Amino acid sequence: MAAIPTCKCLIAGQWTDARAERAEDVFNPSTGEVIAKVPLCGEADVDRAAKAGLAAFDKWSETPAVERARVMFRYRDLLLKHTDEIAKIISREHGKTFGEARASMQRGIEMVEFACGLPSLLVGETIENLATNVDCETVRHPLGVVAGITPFNFPAMVPLWMYPPAIVCGNCFILKPSERVPLSAMRMGELLLESGLPEGVFSIVHGGKDCVNALLTHPDIRAISFVGSTNVAKHVYTTGTAHGKRVQANGGAKNHVIIMPDADMESVVEGLKHAAFGCAGERCMAGSLAVPVGNVADEVVKQLAVAAGKMRVGRTDTGATDIDMGPVITRQHMERVRGYVEVAEREKASIALDGRKVHVADAPNGFFVGPTIIDNVRPESPLVKDEIFGPVLSVARVNSLDEALALGKRCEFGNGAVIFTQSGRSAREFKHRFNAGMIGVNIGVPAPMAWFPFTGWNASFFGDLHIQGREGMMFYTQQKMVMTRWPAPPSAGKREPGWKPH
Repeated sequence: MAAIPTCKCLIAGQWTDARAERAEDVFNPSTGEVIAKVPLCGEADVDRAAKAGLAAFDKWSETPAVERARVMFRYRDLLLKHTDEIAKIISREHGKTFGEARASMQRGIEMVEFACGLPSLLVGETIENLATNVDCETVRHPLGVVAGITPFNFPAMVPLWMYPPAIVCGNCFILKPSERVPLSAMRMGELLLESGLPEGVFSIVHGGKDCVNALLTHPDIRAISFVGSTNVAKHVYTTGTAHGKRVQANGGAKNHVIIMPDADMESVVEGLKHAAFGCAGERCMAGSLAVPVGNVADEVVKQLAVAAGKMRVGRTDTGATDIDMGPVITRQHMERVRGYVEVAEREKASIALDGRKVHVADAPNGFFVGPTIIDNVRPESPLVKDEIFGPVLSVARVNSLDEALALGKRCEFGNGAVIFTQSGRSAREFKHRFNAGMIGVNIGVPAPMAWFPFTGWNASFFGDLHIQGREGMMFYTQQKMVMTRWPAPPSAGKREPGWKPH
């Protein structure tokens, strides 16, 4: 058997062994096999990365913004060239289908393209003669060394939400990818070095809780960007801000999909299928709670069960393009997701489609759960309240749009919500009143593209400035206001009437 490689850290432009004494296994979730070891870094490795960033910061922050952006132009070209290669790594270490992995790469590359244009957003503001002979201007400065803590469910896309804009804004960046999926992040780090980024501007450290806490408390790290579960997001926000850092912490979700009686059924079924079961339901924008209004419920459940039941579940590590859904991330998570189906049975809900019965013949040890639909779920059930983070769609029937909106108001989360309808009035009421930050009308997954912020509400986000878009640029910079007065010397004569500047 070939030796199992141990992931290295990227510090000061070099791939180096971690100083951590412990490591964890990285699995191929399609087969259950160990494919790598990831070190559990702590204070020592974080300190090395922070010091490397601090040493590089002065020169990098003084590099013209257009030159910083040109690194990202080169990086974009390399990412496009290696998209399929990275997508295959994602499929192997995460379990996304090749198509899903490739699509996530495209969305990440769009963020690199946004970062290429950041010099146009970094411009300041000026007013001449704000007062007599007094001019006022604002300029944006980078923060220094900043860090990103990213989740397992989008190994390439979410890191690309963070470090390209941070770097073009003039910061040095430390990435801590999920210990479940470190390999794709490392490959992208190699390409970033190949793009000509100076040593120390970008670092990678690995690990779990100890590494996160080291980042949150290190005195030289000025800001933290996080995506993950709500419980961890709260910890990241409270700990980071307590140590004087800016924090944007994106948490979990329970996204509602409201189906009105006048909705186009074909669009509903297609949209729900991809929203609930795409990426095996492991995304914070998954449509995990269907809320059919009135007598449309029976037809929605019937047609969706047929469509989802035809989805092909299988291995994603072979490069196959005929698979609709892959495994979940770990064996423990597989058992957790299946546990919610057992909760449904105890609560006497109706299981319209049971994903526990799925069987992948060529991968008996893989972490598979098939598409699952649980109908007639009560509002107080954990299946309505909890983020399951798997291919489980709960169906909570209501009698009116007002009742659906009230259900959303009681939800602790507030990432996204969707309505399917042909009524402009219903759509207007929904988008105005629903208690979430990202709204879709006849769109299965209302995830914004790079130019717009990822605006989660409530327990789905902790902070002030969101990830992506103009807010992302604002998060990674701080404003400086400059007032100047240049009075005329006493010997200078007065201006002649009609004087104009040349």
